[in-house]
Amino acid sequence: MASATARRGTVAGAVLLSLLAVPAHAAPRESTASEAGTSSAGALPKPDLTGLGSVLRTALKQGAPGAMARIDSGGSNGGGTVRLAAAGVADRKTGRTIDDGDRFRIGSVTKIFTATVLLQLVDEKKLTLDSPVNRHLPGLLPDSRITVRHLLSHRSGLYDYTNEMFARTVPGFEAVRTKVFTPRQLVDRSLRRPRTNAPGAVHSYSNTNFVIAGMLVEKLTGHKVGTEYRNRIITPLQLRDTFYVHPATRIPGRHARGYLAPDQTGGALVDATRQTASWAQSAGALISSTRDLNTFLTALLGGRLTSAAQLAQMKRWVPAGSNQAYGLGLRRRTLSCGVSVYGHTGAVQGYYTYAFTTKHGGRSLSALANTSNNGTVLNTMLGTLESAFCGKRSRATRGSATPVERHEDIAPGIGLD
Repeated sequence: MASATARRGTVAGAVLLSLLAVPAHAAPRESTASEAGTSSAGALPKPDLTGLGSVLRTALKQGAPGAMARIDSGGSNGGGTVRLAAAGVADRKTGRTIDDGDRFRIGSVTKIFTATVLLQLVDEKKLTLDSPVNRHLPGLLPDSRITVRHLLSHRSGLYDYTNEMFARTVPGFEAVRTKVFTPRQLVDRSLRRPRTNAPGAVHSYSNTNFVIAGMLVEKLTGHKVGTEYRNRIITPLQLRDTFYVHPATRIPGRHARGYLAPDQTGGALVDATRQTASWAQSAGALISSTRDLNTFLTALLGGRLTSAAQLAQMKRWVPAGSNQAYGLGLRRRTLSCGVSVYGHTGAVQGYYTYAFTTKHGGRSLSALANTSNNGTVLNTMLGTLESAFCGKRSRATRGSATPVERHEDIAPGIGLD
């Protein structure tokens, strides 16, 4: 594979915009010359790099030390285009500029990896989506009507234990930063509370679902969930920046440090980089990079990781908020220009991630702000999707009073709505 390197800036806070013509890594099966969208809007417009830079600069003004984005547009015969944008720093102490080479914690984007492994196991006939969880994990749940499908679509009704764990964000984090939980301990925290609804009734986001999904992976394969991520996704796709290190606390290699905003206005940022992430596990503990996330989403939506039948199951949608729907570990968002994109957001202490692609993986966007507990920044980063997929057709007002995203990984029941 030929390689190319973007020219890097050296001044903290400078916006870097680079356009590269390089062979795409893990290009999708179909030709993506037109980068076709998913609606009547037709072919996608060119990404708006000026708008993308503006989004990142706004995130800095709102409290993020750094922010970056990568757009991969695949082409036929393995060709493709990479567009990079970055602003601010990866490390407040050293002032090192953030860039595309930095690894980071991806939070709930992990859920797509976990769902993909389980769908591969469905392909291998080791379980069915509509089989009761208790068939494979006897006695775990009080309701034997809860199925694998209910877990992956957040329709189990199981309470999200993170609501209580992070009711006070910074103290909650400090209390679990170095702790190591068993999956059963996390599930037991959920089961101490009443269920939110009957199985299959409505979508209700809960990290408990994907902790149990990880338990299923380990029971059915006899291997740790991290081993299955590596053998089934990381190694086949040559994802050189993607790791599941739980319960180790360090991010391997070059990485962006993550900064947790204080609960009280005016307080100091908390460096949350080193943590076990044991509270999240198969619901949110993976480490990756913008390059690897785009590679993964391109491969997944391009049909390279599961059968066509299971990919179709992943895209059986239920309502999940304004302009959103949820499948099996996969979120669909409809943008202002009418284009639908597929992926997930991630919020883990110190990091906000957006990772989305088009219907068949023709264009992918991954973006990071290295802060969290800051709903304004989280909402602003939604603008990276508008710039990447709608171009200058975007009608979104970046940083405006549009509805703030849920925190998802971190206390979704009490975070900003």
